[in-house]
Amino acid sequence: MTLARPSVPFLKSAATYTRFKKKGVHERFCAANETGTFRTDGKRIKLPVIGWVRMREAVRFEGPLKRATISREADRWFVSVTVDAPDGVAPRPPQEVVGVDLGVLTLATPSRGEPITGPKAHTALLKNLRRTSRLSRKQRGSQNRAKAKKSLRRLHVRIANLRKDAMHKATTKLAKTFQRIGIEDLNVGGMARNRYLARAIMDGGFFEFRRQLDYKARRYGAVVVVADRWFASSKTCSCCGSLKAELDLSQRRFRCFECGFEADRDWNAAKNLEKLAASSAVSTCGEERSDAVRKPRVKRASKKQEPNGIGDELCAA
Repeated sequence: MTLARPSVPFLKSAATYTRFKKKGVHERFCAANETGTFRTDGKRIKLPVIGWVRMREAVRFEGPLKRATISREADRWFVSVTVDAPDGVAPRPPQEVVGVDLGVLTLATPSRGEPITGPKAHTALLKNLRRTSRLSRKQRGSQNRAKAKKSLRRLHVRIANLRKDAMHKATTKLAKTFQRIGIEDLNVGGMARNRYLARAIMDGGFFEFRRQLDYKARRYGAVVVVADRWFASSKTCSCCGSLKAELDLSQRRFRCFECGFEADRDWNAAKNLEKLAASSAVSTCGEERSDAVRKPRVKRASKKQEPNGIGDELCAA
């Protein structure tokens, strides 16, 4: 009688090979300061092997230097220094609550204050981008092709910087001003499937706006209330709470047939988000509302059985 040999799973070799970074793609390196690898002196930084390099500004924070990341964008080099600094106590934002509606024509429309107009950097520089992207007319390996690639990288970095500058200014102002901020959970990927609006939607940077608003709200002591993806903020009247069955995207003015209320479409949606953020502090069951992100091993609050109370407040002109 022969015994069957038990099957042994195939084990890959544990040996790994060095993966070198390709020139021109993600050019960056890190330096940990465990044994005094680098140090700063005003507007200078001493890097390993390279030596002293000038910087445009000095390190803003006081504390032990932990890590330095040197990266390249187009033809410029940047250094990101990690500092072990104590956490400061941020002052409480002065105003109570606000709703923010993101859009294509206007980057953000708050329920309180002036609308925030986005730079639309990609749309503004689209003509230059199309002209600079003609790399197929340059011979491979030639100096002209290298110059064209360098100009293209510069243009892409400029577009990204214009967009990030507007994002940081808008999100910082909202986080410092308001204690509770209501915002929508937009399906950016689904919205981008519209070929007529895809470029404008991606140029707005809605996901980056929400990401920056989340971490800045935690920094300055504010709370971000994210509305449900199916929350009809644009179709709901912010005065009486009635819901419209249909609302075309071309209709920029909201008109309520129930109470006669009329306002800008984006402002009406922002007002509904403001009411949602104001009523989400305590749920209808008397329990504190759970956060938008599910936490492990924490009992979630009871599900609301009633609407969010839109229309309970008086109409605001």
